[in-house]
Amino acid sequence: MEIAATSTEYVRVTAKATAGGSPVSPSAPPMFAFQPTSATGNPAVEDWLTGEWVTPHARILIGPNGGAVTLEAGEYRVWLAWTAGAEAPVYRTPGTITVY
Repeated sequence: MEIAATSTEYVRVTAKATAGGSPVSPSAPPMFAFQPTSATGNPAVEDWLTGEWVTPHARILIGPNGGAVTLEAGEYRVWLAWTAGAEAPVYRTPGTITVY
């Protein structure tokens, strides 16, 4: 995804949780983290931002006009975490976001 630094828009990630082949409803909002591609390791606790579910997507509004975060120009990896039943998966999503 490419986005202008002055744009405000949703980042969407498809996320599905299943247990024994049956869908599991997430019990909390999805959490997002945006790390520069140069960063190593998992996001720190303070990096996580609260998104929302619009099934089957997790989404978060980013940008200068009411977004949860405004990203500076650069390339970022997107991380997604959520709680579903006893599981709390944390994923680094495929691809990157380029902010120009």
